[in-house]
Amino acid sequence: MAVNRREKGSSITRVLGIIERVSREQRPISPADLSHLLDIPKPSVHRLLQQLEKEDFLRMDSRGLWIPGPRLYRIALDVFQSDGYRLEREAILNKLAARIGETCSIAIPMNLEMMYSDRAQANWPLHIHLPVGTRTPVWCTASGKLYLALLPEERRRSVVASLPLTRMARNTFTEQAGFLDELAAIAEREESEDNEEFIDGMVAVAVPIRDPDGQPFAFLNVHAPVIRTDLAALRGFLPLMREAAAALGAIQ
Repeated sequence: MAVNRREKGSSITRVLGIIERVSREQRPISPADLSHLLDIPKPSVHRLLQQLEKEDFLRMDSRGLWIPGPRLYRIALDVFQSDGYRLEREAILNKLAARIGETCSIAIPMNLEMMYSDRAQANWPLHIHLPVGTRTPVWCTASGKLYLALLPEERRRSVVASLPLTRMARNTFTEQAGFLDELAAIAEREESEDNEEFIDGMVAVAVPIRDPDGQPFAFLNVHAPVIRTDLAALRGFLPLMREAAAALGAIQ
Protein backbone atom coordinates (compact mmCIF):
# COMPACT_ATOMS: atom_id res chain seq x y z
CA MET A 1 0.00 0.00 0.00
CA ALA A 2 2.85 2.40 0.77
CA VAL A 3 4.23 1.87 -2.74
CA ASN A 4 0.84 2.64 -4.27
CA ARG A 5 0.58 5.86 -2.27
CA ARG A 6 4.01 6.94 -3.45
CA GLU A 7 3.13 6.12 -7.06
CA LYS A 8 -0.14 8.03 -6.77
CA GLY A 9 1.63 11.00 -5.27
CA SER A 10 4.24 10.89 -8.01
CA SER A 11 1.55 10.89 -10.70
CA ILE A 12 -0.24 13.84 -9.12
CA THR A 13 3.01 15.77 -8.87
CA ARG A 14 3.76 15.05 -12.52
CA VAL A 15 0.30 16.15 -13.63
CA LEU A 16 0.55 19.40 -11.68
CA GLY A 17 4.06 19.98 -13.04
CA ILE A 18 2.83 19.56 -16.62
CA ILE A 19 -0.12 21.91 -16.06
CA GLU A 20 2.11 24.52 -14.43
CA ARG A 21 4.73 24.34 -17.18
CA VAL A 22 2.25 24.57 -20.06
CA SER A 23 0.49 27.48 -18.33
CA ARG A 24 3.71 29.46 -17.92
CA GLU A 25 5.05 28.98 -21.44
CA GLN A 26 4.73 31.92 -23.83
CA ARG A 27 4.39 29.55 -26.78
CA PRO A 28 3.03 26.02 -27.34
CA ILE A 29 5.34 23.34 -25.96
CA SER A 30 6.22 19.87 -27.22
CA PRO A 31 5.99 16.60 -25.27
CA ALA A 32 9.74 16.17 -25.73
CA ASP A 33 10.41 19.55 -24.09
CA LEU A 34 8.08 18.71 -21.22
CA SER A 35 9.85 15.39 -20.74
CA HIS A 36 13.24 17.11 -20.63
CA LEU A 37 12.24 20.07 -18.45
CA LEU A 38 10.28 18.02 -15.92
CA ASP A 39 12.47 14.90 -15.97
CA ILE A 40 9.52 12.65 -16.83
CA PRO A 41 9.89 9.67 -19.19
CA LYS A 42 8.41 10.39 -22.63
CA PRO A 43 5.83 7.55 -22.49
CA SER A 44 4.56 8.93 -19.17
CA VAL A 45 4.37 12.46 -20.58
CA HIS A 46 2.31 11.29 -23.55
CA ARG A 47 -0.03 9.30 -21.32
CA LEU A 48 -0.57 12.18 -18.91
CA LEU A 49 -1.08 14.66 -21.76
CA GLN A 50 -3.77 12.45 -23.25
CA GLN A 51 -5.54 12.30 -19.88
CA LEU A 52 -5.32 16.06 -19.44
CA GLU A 53 -6.66 16.61 -22.95
CA LYS A 54 -9.57 14.25 -22.29
CA GLU A 55 -10.51 16.33 -19.23
CA ASP A 56 -10.13 19.64 -21.16
CA PHE A 57 -7.24 20.90 -19.00
CA LEU A 58 -4.85 21.01 -21.97
CA ARG A 59 -5.29 21.12 -25.74
CA MET A 60 -3.07 20.06 -28.63
CA ASP A 61 -2.70 22.52 -31.50
CA SER A 62 -2.42 21.74 -35.21
CA ARG A 63 1.36 21.19 -34.92
CA GLY A 64 1.10 18.64 -32.12
CA LEU A 65 2.20 21.13 -29.45
CA TRP A 66 0.39 21.72 -26.18
CA ILE A 67 -1.45 24.78 -24.85
CA PRO A 68 -3.91 25.43 -21.98
CA GLY A 69 -7.40 24.04 -22.51
CA PRO A 70 -10.80 25.58 -21.75
CA ARG A 71 -11.11 24.01 -18.30
CA LEU A 72 -7.74 25.42 -17.23
CA TYR A 73 -8.76 28.87 -18.48
CA ARG A 74 -11.95 28.57 -16.42
CA ILE A 75 -10.00 27.70 -13.26
CA ALA A 76 -7.59 30.59 -13.80
CA LEU A 77 -10.49 32.99 -14.30
CA ASP A 78 -12.30 31.70 -11.20
CA VAL A 79 -9.18 32.25 -9.08
CA PHE A 80 -8.65 35.70 -10.59
CA GLN A 81 -12.24 36.66 -9.81
CA SER A 82 -12.34 35.26 -6.28
CA ASP A 83 -13.50 37.71 -3.62
CA GLY A 84 -10.16 38.04 -1.83
CA TYR A 85 -8.35 39.17 -4.95
CA ARG A 86 -11.29 41.20 -6.30
CA LEU A 87 -11.51 43.47 -3.26
CA GLU A 88 -7.89 44.52 -3.60
CA ARG A 89 -8.24 45.07 -7.35
CA GLU A 90 -11.37 47.16 -6.87
CA ALA A 91 -9.59 49.36 -4.33
CA ILE A 92 -6.71 50.01 -6.74
CA LEU A 93 -9.03 50.62 -9.71
CA ASN A 94 -11.29 52.98 -7.77
CA LYS A 95 -8.32 55.00 -6.60
CA LEU A 96 -6.98 55.23 -10.16
CA ALA A 97 -10.37 56.21 -11.60
CA ALA A 98 -10.71 58.94 -8.97
CA ARG A 99 -7.26 60.34 -9.81
CA ILE A 100 -7.75 60.14 -13.59
CA GLY A 101 -11.42 61.01 -13.79
CA GLU A 102 -12.14 58.37 -16.45
CA THR A 103 -13.34 54.77 -16.43
CA CYS A 104 -10.62 52.19 -15.67
CA SER A 105 -10.91 48.49 -16.50
CA ILE A 106 -8.95 45.26 -16.41
CA ALA A 107 -9.14 42.98 -19.44
CA ILE A 108 -7.89 39.41 -19.71
CA PRO A 109 -7.36 37.40 -22.90
CA MET A 110 -9.92 34.75 -23.75
CA ASN A 111 -8.84 33.12 -27.02
CA LEU A 112 -9.33 35.83 -29.69
CA GLU A 113 -11.25 38.15 -27.40
CA MET A 114 -10.52 40.30 -24.39
CA MET A 115 -12.90 40.03 -21.44
CA TYR A 116 -13.48 42.85 -18.96
CA SER A 117 -13.05 41.29 -15.52
CA ASP A 118 -13.04 44.45 -13.35
CA ARG A 119 -14.19 48.02 -13.84
CA ALA A 120 -14.26 51.33 -11.93
CA GLN A 121 -16.74 53.79 -13.41
CA ALA A 122 -15.91 57.48 -13.71
CA ASN A 123 -18.45 59.91 -12.27
CA TRP A 124 -19.64 61.44 -15.55
CA PRO A 125 -23.18 61.56 -16.97
CA LEU A 126 -21.74 60.64 -20.37
CA HIS A 127 -19.76 57.40 -20.54
CA ILE A 128 -19.35 54.38 -22.81
CA HIS A 129 -20.95 51.32 -21.24
CA LEU A 130 -18.63 48.29 -21.32
CA PRO A 131 -19.68 46.31 -18.23
CA VAL A 132 -17.80 43.47 -16.53
CA GLY A 133 -18.09 40.36 -18.69
CA THR A 134 -18.03 42.29 -21.98
CA ARG A 135 -15.90 40.58 -24.63
CA THR A 136 -14.16 42.62 -27.30
CA PRO A 137 -12.04 41.71 -30.35
CA VAL A 138 -8.28 41.59 -29.87
CA TRP A 139 -7.46 43.44 -33.09
CA CYS A 140 -9.17 46.76 -32.42
CA THR A 141 -8.94 47.47 -28.68
CA ALA A 142 -6.04 48.94 -26.72
CA SER A 143 -5.78 45.94 -24.40
CA GLY A 144 -6.20 43.41 -27.22
CA LYS A 145 -3.53 45.01 -29.38
CA LEU A 146 -1.15 45.10 -26.43
CA TYR A 147 -1.81 41.42 -25.71
CA LEU A 148 -0.96 40.53 -29.31
CA ALA A 149 2.07 42.83 -29.38
CA LEU A 150 3.63 41.18 -26.33
CA LEU A 151 3.41 37.67 -27.80
CA PRO A 152 6.65 36.20 -29.17
CA GLU A 153 7.05 37.55 -32.72
CA GLU A 154 6.56 34.21 -34.48
CA ARG A 155 3.38 33.49 -32.56
CA ARG A 156 2.18 37.07 -33.04
CA ARG A 157 2.46 36.72 -36.81
CA SER A 158 0.74 33.35 -36.73
CA VAL A 159 -2.19 34.69 -34.70
CA VAL A 160 -2.58 37.82 -36.83
CA ALA A 161 -2.63 35.66 -39.97
CA SER A 162 -5.76 33.95 -38.60
CA LEU A 163 -7.59 37.13 -37.53
CA PRO A 164 -10.50 38.44 -39.61
CA LEU A 165 -9.50 42.10 -39.03
CA THR A 166 -13.14 43.08 -39.53
CA ARG A 167 -13.74 46.82 -39.59
CA MET A 168 -15.44 47.84 -36.34
CA ALA A 169 -15.00 51.63 -36.50
CA ARG A 170 -13.52 54.35 -38.69
CA ASN A 171 -9.87 53.62 -37.82
CA THR A 172 -9.83 49.83 -37.46
CA PHE A 173 -6.73 48.20 -38.95
CA THR A 174 -7.94 45.90 -41.74
CA GLU A 175 -4.65 45.10 -43.53
CA GLN A 176 -2.24 42.57 -42.02
CA ALA A 177 0.98 44.35 -42.99
CA GLY A 178 -0.03 47.65 -41.42
CA PHE A 179 -1.42 45.92 -38.36
CA LEU A 180 1.81 43.97 -37.81
CA ASP A 181 3.78 47.23 -38.04
CA GLU A 182 1.45 48.73 -35.43
CA LEU A 183 1.97 45.76 -33.11
CA ALA A 184 5.76 45.93 -33.49
CA ALA A 185 5.68 49.60 -32.44
CA ILE A 186 3.43 48.76 -29.48
CA ALA A 187 5.82 45.99 -28.41
CA GLU A 188 8.65 48.55 -28.29
CA ARG A 189 6.63 50.97 -26.12
CA GLU A 190 4.86 48.31 -24.03
CA GLU A 191 1.76 50.48 -24.12
CA SER A 192 -1.11 50.62 -26.56
CA GLU A 193 -3.93 52.84 -27.71
CA ASP A 194 -7.28 52.62 -29.44
CA ASN A 195 -7.84 55.63 -31.67
CA GLU A 196 -11.52 55.10 -32.53
CA GLU A 197 -10.72 51.58 -33.74
CA PHE A 198 -13.35 49.66 -31.77
CA ILE A 199 -16.12 52.25 -31.35
CA ASP A 200 -16.45 55.52 -33.25
CA GLY A 201 -16.09 58.32 -30.74
CA MET A 202 -14.07 56.34 -28.16
CA VAL A 203 -10.34 56.44 -27.40
CA ALA A 204 -8.37 54.30 -24.97
CA VAL A 205 -4.89 53.49 -23.70
CA ALA A 206 -3.60 50.30 -22.05
CA VAL A 207 -0.59 48.98 -20.12
CA PRO A 208 0.28 45.40 -19.12
CA ILE A 209 -0.24 43.89 -15.68
CA ARG A 210 2.66 41.51 -15.05
CA ASP A 211 3.05 38.63 -12.62
CA PRO A 212 6.08 38.40 -10.27
CA ASP A 213 8.02 36.66 -13.06
CA GLY A 214 7.42 39.61 -15.38
CA GLN A 215 4.90 37.87 -17.64
CA PRO A 216 1.81 39.86 -18.72
CA PHE A 217 -1.40 38.14 -17.64
CA ALA A 218 -3.94 41.00 -17.75
CA PHE A 219 -4.18 44.53 -19.10
CA LEU A 220 -5.18 47.80 -17.47
CA ASN A 221 -6.98 50.24 -19.72
CA VAL A 222 -8.65 53.63 -19.57
CA HIS A 223 -11.25 54.65 -22.15
CA ALA A 224 -13.31 57.77 -22.71
CA PRO A 225 -15.50 59.49 -25.32
CA VAL A 226 -13.69 61.89 -27.65
CA ILE A 227 -16.31 64.53 -26.96
CA ARG A 228 -14.70 64.90 -23.51
CA THR A 229 -11.02 64.06 -24.04
CA ASP A 230 -8.47 62.86 -26.57
CA LEU A 231 -5.57 60.41 -26.84
CA ALA A 232 -2.99 63.03 -25.90
CA ALA A 233 -4.76 63.58 -22.58
CA LEU A 234 -5.10 59.84 -21.93
CA ARG A 235 -1.40 59.31 -22.66
CA GLY A 236 -0.67 61.76 -19.86
CA PHE A 237 -2.15 59.23 -17.43
CA LEU A 238 0.23 56.43 -18.42
CA PRO A 239 2.62 56.93 -15.44
CA LEU A 240 -0.32 56.61 -13.02
CA MET A 241 -1.55 53.57 -14.92
CA ARG A 242 1.85 51.87 -14.75
CA GLU A 243 1.95 52.51 -11.02
CA ALA A 244 -1.49 50.95 -10.61
CA ALA A 245 -0.56 48.03 -12.88
CA ALA A 246 2.48 47.28 -10.71
CA ALA A 247 0.24 47.25 -7.62
CA LEU A 248 -2.25 44.96 -9.35
CA GLY A 249 0.49 42.57 -10.42
CA ALA A 250 1.81 42.37 -6.87
CA ILE A 251 -1.49 41.03 -5.49
CA GLN A 252 -0.88 37.43 -4.45
